[in-house]
Amino acid sequence: MHHFRHQGRDWNPMTVLTQELASKLEKELLLEKDSREQSEFSTTIKDYLDNTDFKLQDVPGQEDVVLSKKHGDENIRVTFSVADLNSFDQEQEELDQDRAMYDEETDMDSVPTDTQSGGANTKGAVNQGRTPGGNVKVAPEDNVAPADRPELADDESPIDETAMGAGDFPARLNITVNRDGKEGALSIEATAQQGNITIDNVYYFPTVDMADPKNADVDWKRRGQYTGPPFGNLDEDLQILMENWVESRGINTALALFVPEYIDYKEQREYKSWLENLGKFFD
Repeated sequence: MHHFRHQGRDWNPMTVLTQELASKLEKELLLEKDSREQSEFSTTIKDYLDNTDFKLQDVPGQEDVVLSKKHGDENIRVTFSVADLNSFDQEQEELDQDRAMYDEETDMDSVPTDTQSGGANTKGAVNQGRTPGGNVKVAPEDNVAPADRPELADDESPIDETAMGAGDFPARLNITVNRDGKEGALSIEATAQQGNITIDNVYYFPTVDMADPKNADVDWKRRGQYTGPPFGNLDEDLQILMENWVESRGINTALALFVPEYIDYKEQREYKSWLENLGKFFD
């Protein structure tokens, strides 16, 4: 009887819970190591790094990755983030939930076609279509409905999400360019997806710090600057010239294929490291 009371005093549910958590983390880590080749670059990543003149800066534990290079008197930096993959996954999950709810509502509220007007045709998200053609394409206004967009008016086929590869998600690019001995800098917002670079905005700032702010104070100062009109509002010839200029700096199809794949690769490494760190903490 005395021995039983001693065991009761030693047993601590909080300790047991911590041990269970540590055990689960260890299993997840083993599963991750078995299911993913963490140390191997894909062919796309390896080929790009072997042939590009951009220098890769990837700090373990940090979300942002930087590609930088010198082009004549120009200093070019392309920054992208692993956070885009997590955001895309969350958006896809929310979209799936919305679709499921809509399908359920449609099943419950369906009525004969001769008494219903509109129906499913009134339900849908605004699409950001991509037309085949050049390597760099300017995105049309996002608030224009597909029926009002000639390039999308006849395209009502559903997106096959199961056919999307690991790198088939939109990755934001923040591109900064400044020139030696000259004031000011360009800040270009673009998107890389499925081998295309889409320019979203081109800004001009009076200083390099404003183009690539490192702290809240500088970021606040730049908000009051007039940085230019929306890119899609520019003269079409000017847009094309800017697209060609960006492409000539190596921000092209090869980079558009590389960035999403590298984000996926880095996210896998960071997740593995996160599991290891949590496992050590709870061990």
